[in-house]
Amino acid sequence: MQKGAVLISLVLATVLLVSFVRTGDEETGPDLRKIYSQSPGKWPAPLVDTRVKWAELGILPESPLEKHKDSLKHLIELGKALFFDTRLSESGQISCATCHKPELNWTDGKERSVGHEGALAKRNAPTIQNTWFYKRLFWDGRAKDLQDQAFAPINSETEMHSEMPDVLRKLRNVKGYAPLFKAAFGSEQITPDNFTQAIAIFEKTIVSRKSRFDEFLGGDKNALTDKELRGLHVFRTTARCMNCHNGPLFTDNQFHNTGITFSDGKDKGLYAVTHNDLDIGKFKTPSLRDVMNTGPWMHDGGIEHMMTIIELYDKSSPTPAGADNHLGLSGKQKADLLAFLGAISTRPREFKKPVIPD
Repeated sequence: MQKGAVLISLVLATVLLVSFVRTGDEETGPDLRKIYSQSPGKWPAPLVDTRVKWAELGILPESPLEKHKDSLKHLIELGKALFFDTRLSESGQISCATCHKPELNWTDGKERSVGHEGALAKRNAPTIQNTWFYKRLFWDGRAKDLQDQAFAPINSETEMHSEMPDVLRKLRNVKGYAPLFKAAFGSEQITPDNFTQAIAIFEKTIVSRKSRFDEFLGGDKNALTDKELRGLHVFRTTARCMNCHNGPLFTDNQFHNTGITFSDGKDKGLYAVTHNDLDIGKFKTPSLRDVMNTGPWMHDGGIEHMMTIIELYDKSSPTPAGADNHLGLSGKQKADLLAFLGAISTRPREFKKPVIPD
């Protein structure tokens, strides 16, 4: 009887949801709120393209390091100091935090970051919040993990413009680093491996705050306004956002060609790593957590307003299969969708910057 009741409940929920989709009804109503007040596992399946492997939206997960922060305290503190140390750059003016500011949800708020002697980076600096989740790093996926990723900006001609031997020499000449490395690794020795490992461990502790959407999922059914609830519904159905932005972190951890090209059009994305013609123009699906606070958006920072992105995808929505669809969203649906993106965005966590060793 219990299984039968659950099945009937799911069927009724599906019928109600499909009714909203087919009729274009944009009112929230008690039925829509009732549907989404269930646990996500009981929500009807979203509208996604065939063969798309999706995961349901969910509460923000904690970093896998959260339970180990006490035992990793010294390593994290070392990584924090290195992250904010401008001596990693040739000029002594650029640190990792130059492009990833804690007060800006760990972005720099710029279209493209400014590096060595005013050089412009090719791409937009994404947030480092929740980066522990990604299988590959950088917009083109060229780094296999955060430690691998840490090397690239240091050696980049347009970013820190440093050589690893010079960075190691600088760090070894800073007396204040010796006890920090000793506490973190049991040795004062500084190597490319251990100092980038410290940076990577620190970065894995940077996570988003719980949003009102998480509060809603956690049982506060009034945490979302009617407008935001309608936006959740549009996100999962008519707008087909779940094709790429799914799971608790709103990303499928994959790479896609959205069909949107900016700058000079020469950036081939994932192709530069794989040299597979099918990967031309593919870029990493970014998490939408805190998305309203991390603009400008897209891989080259070419869009300053989120509604512009919604309008572009409405006119020509790319699908994983490569076909374009005109979504035909109404003005109210677009506004509701924008409101929902605000409901999954939060101010950054309070952060105390480190005292840099001397």
